Amino acid sequence: MGKNIDETISEMILSASGWRGVFAESGNGECHGKTISEAHKVITALGAKAFSHYLNEKRPGNGAIIVGRDTRPTGEALADAVIRSLIAEGREVRYTVIIAAPEIMAFTASEGKSKDPGGNEPVSGFIYISASHNPIGHNGLKFGLNNGGMIQAEENVKLLDIFRELTASHDIAEKTLALLDSVPLDEIKKVYSSAEQIKKTALKAYYDFTTEVISGESDEDKKQAFFESLRRGIKARPLGITADFNGSARTLSIDRHFFESLGMGFFAINDKPGQIVHTIVPEGESLEPCRTFLDELRKKDPSVIMGYVPDTDGDRGNLVIAPPSASSAISTSSIVLHAQEVFALACLSELALLSWKGELKTARAAIVVNDPTSLRIDRIAQCFGVQVFRAETGEANVVGLARKLREEGFLVRILGEGSAGGTIVHPSLVRDPINTIGSVLKLLAIRGEKGSNGPYELWCCLSGQAEKYQEHFSLSDILSSLPEYHTTGVYTEEALLSVKTSDHGILKDRYQKVFIREWEDKKAMLENQFGIKSWEAVAYNSIKERRSIVNFGEAGRGGLKINFYAEPSVSGNTFTARSSIWMRGSGTEPVFRVVADAPCCKEHDYLIRWQRQMVQEADKTGEGYGN
Repeated sequence: MGKNIDETISEMILSASGWRGVFAESGNGECHGKTISEAHKVITALGAKAFSHYLNEKRPGNGAIIVGRDTRPTGEALADAVIRSLIAEGREVRYTVIIAAPEIMAFTASEGKSKDPGGNEPVSGFIYISASHNPIGHNGLKFGLNNGGMIQAEENVKLLDIFRELTASHDIAEKTLALLDSVPLDEIKKVYSSAEQIKKTALKAYYDFTTEVISGESDEDKKQAFFESLRRGIKARPLGITADFNGSARTLSIDRHFFESLGMGFFAINDKPGQIVHTIVPEGESLEPCRTFLDELRKKDPSVIMGYVPDTDGDRGNLVIAPPSASSAISTSSIVLHAQEVFALACLSELALLSWKGELKTARAAIVVNDPTSLRIDRIAQCFGVQVFRAETGEANVVGLARKLREEGFLVRILGEGSAGGTIVHPSLVRDPINTIGSVLKLLAIRGEKGSNGPYELWCCLSGQAEKYQEHFSLSDILSSLPEYHTTGVYTEEALLSVKTSDHGILKDRYQKVFIREWEDKKAMLENQFGIKSWEAVAYNSIKERRSIVNFGEAGRGGLKINFYAEPSVSGNTFTARSSIWMRGSGTEPVFRVVADAPCCKEHDYLIRWQRQMVQEADKTGEGYGN
C-alpha cells in the first residue's frame, strides 16, 4: 500500500476550512495525474464515514448527503470513494458531479429545509471535494450542514475525534478497501445516473438564492423591483464583463446565464471544466491572462469594464478593471486589483446600498472581517457609523462571528476575509465572485432618482468628497475615492516565512521580547517619520478578539497583531489604529505569514521589513528551533 494510513494523515492539514493534502499518487503537489494512492482512498472513505457518524450524533437518522467536487484531476477518484462509503453507511447520496462551492452550499440549504415531495427526510449535510486555492495536485474534503454552512472549528474537533477512532481500528485499511469493493453496483449506478437532474436542481436553487443575496430582498415583488432598477441602469449605461474561469467549477455554474439576464455582455476564456492553465490562486500573475483578454475585448467594445478570475472551487474571485479614461491617465492597460481593494470596494457598495435604502438609520450595523484585513475597512465603516469586528483568519471564523453578532441584534450585511479577496454577502455563508461583482454593479448602475442621491453619491458626501462626484463616473473614479492604504498581499514573497519553531505560542513569546527591545530603540524614529506614538497587541483565536494582551504567547497558533496609533496612549481606547503588523501560521498551508498595513507606501515597506526581521530573530533564538 506504500505509505501507511497514519503517515499519510500526518502529512495532511485537517482544519475546519477543509481537510487537505497532496492526493496525486505521485506525491507531487503540482501533478496533473488523476490517480490516488490506496492510503488516500481509505482516508477519503473514512472521512465520509466519520461525517455520517457525526451527523447521526447531531440528529439520528440517515438523511441524504449531497456530494460534489471541483475540477481537480483527482476529484473523480475521491468522489467515488466518498459515494461508496456513504452508500455502505446506508445514506442516500445526491451527487452533483462538478459544482462550485457557493452553489453546493446554496443547494444544500435549499434541500435541507423540508421533506421532498417523495416524503424523504431532508438533506443532512454536504461533502465537497476540493483543496480551494492549493496547487493542482492537492485535494481534500469540506464538510457542511444542512443550513448550507461549513462546520465550525469546535465541530471539526468532534468530527476529527470520530475519524481518528475509526482509523485506529485493527486492519482498517484492508477492511475499508474490501467494504468499498462490496458496495452493490446497481446502487452506485443509481447515484451516477441521477446526477444530471440533481445538477439542474442545484443550478436553479443557486440562481434563486443569488438573486436574494444581491437584491437583499426575500420578498419576490421587492426582489423583482430591485432587479428592474438594476437592469434600467445597465441598459442606460451598457456594461460588459469577462471571466477567466481557468477550468474551475464555475465553468458549469450560473455565471453566464445570470449576467446575461441583466442585459450585460459576457465573455469567457479557459471555460472548459478542468482547463486549468495557470496557477490556481487568483493573485498576481494568475490575473494576467484575464487582463490581456479584457484589453483585447475593449478595443472592440469599450463597455466591457471588468473581468474576474476564480479559484478551482469558485468561491474566490479577484478583479481586473478597465483603465481610467485617456483624459485622466496615460495608462491604456487594464488594472489588476489587489485582494484588499476588491473587498473594500464591495464593503463600500453594500454599506452605501444600506444607507440608500435607509436601513442604517435605525439598525446597529457591523462588518465582520479576518484579522489581517486592512484598516481601510475601518475608515470606510466610520463614514457610515458602522462597527468593524475581527476574527481569526479562516472563513468559518468570520461566518461564526457574524452569526453571533446577528444573535446579539446587529445587522451584518457583508463580511469576509479582505486578505484573501472575495466577499460574503448575507444570507450567503461563503465567498462568491458573483456577489462581489454584484456589489460593483450596484454602485455603477443604481443612480439617484427624483432628486435623491444614488449610493455612490451618498458615499462621496459621507466621506467628505462631495466634489469628486460627477454624473458620468467610472469604476476607476470609485476606486480613487477609497481611503488610501498599502497592505502586504498574503501570497507575495514578502508575506511568506518559513519558521522552525513548531510551538507558535513560544515563538510569539520570544517575539515579544524582540519587539519591546526594538520599540524602545525605534520609537522616536517611528514618531518622527510616521506619526506612530503608541502600540497595542491584539490576539485573535477563532471568533475571539482580545485587546491589549500582556503576553503575546497567549495568541498561540492564532493571529497576533500589533496596532500602531497616532495617539500617545491607547489604554481603553476607542481610537482607530493608523497602521499595523500581523503574523500567523497558515491552517491550510505549510507557511507562516506576516503582513503590514499602513496609509502610505513608505510606512508599509518599513513595517514589513521590520516585521520579517523580528519574526526571524525570534525563531532563531530557540535551541533546536523545534519548540
